[in-house]
Amino acid sequence: MNRLYYADNLDVLREHFKDESTDLIYLDPPFNSQASYNVLYREPTGQQSKAQVEAFVDTWHWNDSAEQAFDDVIRTSTDAAELMRAIRAVLRESDLMAYLTMMAVRLVELHRILKPTGTLYLHCDPAASHYLKILLDAIFGGSNYRNEISWKRSQPKSHTTVNFPNCRDVILRYAKGDTVIFHKVFGAYDPEYIEKFCRFTVEDGRRYQLDNLLNPNKNRPNLTYEFLGITRVWRWTRDRMEQAHKEG
Repeated sequence: MNRLYYADNLDVLREHFKDESTDLIYLDPPFNSQASYNVLYREPTGQQSKAQVEAFVDTWHWNDSAEQAFDDVIRTSTDAAELMRAIRAVLRESDLMAYLTMMAVRLVELHRILKPTGTLYLHCDPAASHYLKILLDAIFGGSNYRNEISWKRSQPKSHTTVNFPNCRDVILRYAKGDTVIFHKVFGAYDPEYIEKFCRFTVEDGRRYQLDNLLNPNKNRPNLTYEFLGITRVWRWTRDRMEQAHKEG
């Protein structure tokens, strides 16, 4: 509990994490963006060093390390292994293949340590998200894909003279199994929205807005019925409509 590891996460996963021991995984790995990143580090004395150390190089090349990682995935004899063989047949020993191999061997370990009720969130960018999604399908199962969340950037960047700006990152959400722990996220309404749309109040002070319950699809025989003397194609089922009316 409350422990921070400073090391290659593949080694840490294999050495320190038991099977099905983790409730939630969020990973924001390096993107295949062809860039290098540096961080300031502290000396053992705790003093801030003026030097910089390269934290990681966000540029991937096929080498002995990539070959070893690929072999590790193949030895799992899973759908992920078959998929990686197929992708390599197309991408060969390219930089993108090296990147996907680096991700695959770690995603296999992350699937292993995740509890049956757990969830994984993978933050990536559109340059490789389509490959990572089918890789996650192979490891977690396509039925356990839950969401693709768009992370909107505040300052989109790109060569806008020839392209639209890159305005978002991608977060892929996968569950380990059918039964997953999920807590809905709620936020406060904008006061201006409340004033504009929720113009009516009930006796206890709660506000509401009026809206119709008509179905935009006019060809729904199962939702076409008479309610309070009016026959329409309704948005709700008859049972739900009658229950709501009963509850006021």
